[in-house]
Amino acid sequence: MINILLLFFVLLFFPFELKAQGPPSPYLQEILQQAIVGKLHQNRYWHLLLHYRKNSFGGHTSEVDDPGFFLSAQGKTDPEAELQATLTYFFSDTLVGRSKQPAQCAFVARYHWLKKKLHFHDSKLLPQPCERFDSWLKELNPASITLIFPSAYMDNPASMFGHSFLRVDQRGQTAETNILAYTINYAAEVPPNPGVEFAYKGIFGGYKGFFSTIPYYMKVKEYQDMENRDIWEYRLNLSQTQYLRLLMHAWELGNAYFDYYFFKENCAYHILSLLEVADPNLHLTDQFHFGTIPADTIRLLSRQKGLIQKVSYRPARSTLLKRKREALTKEETSLFLKLVHDPQMISQSEFLQLPQNRKTFLLDFASDVLRYSAATDSEHAKTYQDNNRSILVARSHIPIPSGPFPVKPFSISPEHGHQTLRVGGGVGWRNNETFEEINFRGAYHDLLDPDQGYTQDAQIELLDLRLRHYHRRDQFRIERFTFANVLSLAPIDSLFASPSWKFNIGMDTVKTSTCDLCSNGNANVGIGGALETQVFQREVFFLFGEIDANVSGAYKENHRVGGGVSGGVMATITPNWKWLMSAGYLYYPLGDRSHDIPISIGQRWTFAKNFAVRATFTHHDNDNEILGVFHGYF
Repeated sequence: MINILLLFFVLLFFPFELKAQGPPSPYLQEILQQAIVGKLHQNRYWHLLLHYRKNSFGGHTSEVDDPGFFLSAQGKTDPEAELQATLTYFFSDTLVGRSKQPAQCAFVARYHWLKKKLHFHDSKLLPQPCERFDSWLKELNPASITLIFPSAYMDNPASMFGHSFLRVDQRGQTAETNILAYTINYAAEVPPNPGVEFAYKGIFGGYKGFFSTIPYYMKVKEYQDMENRDIWEYRLNLSQTQYLRLLMHAWELGNAYFDYYFFKENCAYHILSLLEVADPNLHLTDQFHFGTIPADTIRLLSRQKGLIQKVSYRPARSTLLKRKREALTKEETSLFLKLVHDPQMISQSEFLQLPQNRKTFLLDFASDVLRYSAATDSEHAKTYQDNNRSILVARSHIPIPSGPFPVKPFSISPEHGHQTLRVGGGVGWRNNETFEEINFRGAYHDLLDPDQGYTQDAQIELLDLRLRHYHRRDQFRIERFTFANVLSLAPIDSLFASPSWKFNIGMDTVKTSTCDLCSNGNANVGIGGALETQVFQREVFFLFGEIDANVSGAYKENHRVGGGVSGGVMATITPNWKWLMSAGYLYYPLGDRSHDIPISIGQRWTFAKNFAVRATFTHHDNDNEILGVFHGYF
């Protein structure tokens, strides 16, 4: 009797779904009742397919924001209504979704799961022919799934934390042919040259995010060649049933867009949701409540027993060129530079006397450099192309194949890196007064953090909060809050000449002649250059021209604005021991006319992947400080 009443309730409150199809058939009524009795709308898998999340005060809301993804008008917030509407539309050939297909084809993963759960009789619920889906699946020719992680790209704000997408590996595919496979990618739809609006729209969900299927070679060209990003490939250990479930749901998501949130619902987050559909026993997205950093998702997947089958590395073009340059002798380096600028060097005795294998290596390397130069320097592209043509002709006259050249990455794969949330505590001395400090950083990595698993010479700090207790005055205060601190050092050499840059906005505490400890709002930007040496292990020298602005009651007119220069060196002494030293001069002609000579000396010692200690000394005008702190990464 209860089941009959439940069915009556469903038919009473969802007439809009049924009226479009005419009176419900007896078989539809039967499976609707089965779904109610089986409470399928409460099933985890149904929630995964519809991307439902529990609300704080009860109920559910789907993360999908495209109305066309739902077959019920209440589908975004009512799992049961969406389930009943879906079953109803399975009996119809009405075209639904943005793809305009019958429901069985537009939402093929829902259909197959419900068919398995409710044991549809094909004679009573006629399967629809889904030629478009079948053709898409045949073109993919799937045999396995690989997660792809291009490393961070500092010159694009949208890529500073890296990126995640999936490659659908084909049957019969090899390491040489996997570039021809297709990918499943999620990204925001951003108009050309968005300017400042990119920041706030990206943070607050102002863009729509879509899934797409793109050939892998196009992604490799974008990340590996154009943006010089190392690519890490993680072959996943999924069964045929699991990867087919994933692909069916990826097909469904062609009918959906999500509001794109750069820090939370981003590429990495939605790739995890696809993996949960493949294997519902994985609870991945639940681990990310406030932000989803792609590298953190790689570390999470690596902790899932047996999930990652194999890790492969695809070097960026810049990494390949740097490693090849390291393989040259001093004499070959001199000859190579001449060869790039004057291919006629191939007829000189200096080149002809080389062994055949070194001739081929130099010619191959010269061609690599000239192709890179033509792609990155449009002004002289024609000259580089002509020189490369001469090099290739000379190479064709040496009838031996090029030998293999294994490329070692400059940084190990991201799953070996420290966690991105950092908590610390320490003690210090400031102007004849001792203090204790605790600090918390939301993300991600600074120049003194352990380097393994992170992009070299790059710093991104977000939401860094430092709290202190000063003993003499028995005062607790917010010592510093950094909203964003981003820095990129790009060493300049004979092959690469990119600028270094930095940006910081936040608040700190200053001491002036009129104020002992005052809160100070600060914004700083700078651009400059860097050079690399290897006297100890590795050193990077840098120099910046910068603009600095401050707002505080410590200053006359409550502000000062100026600029100046700063420089320093970052020195890696051993893999576990690193120094960072800098000094500068800033003059402020606006507001409080003053100057500052900032000096900073810091060192870090790592004794475990997620634990480190560091000691720093800083100096400003009228202000000196020493701090020792212990850091843990979580």
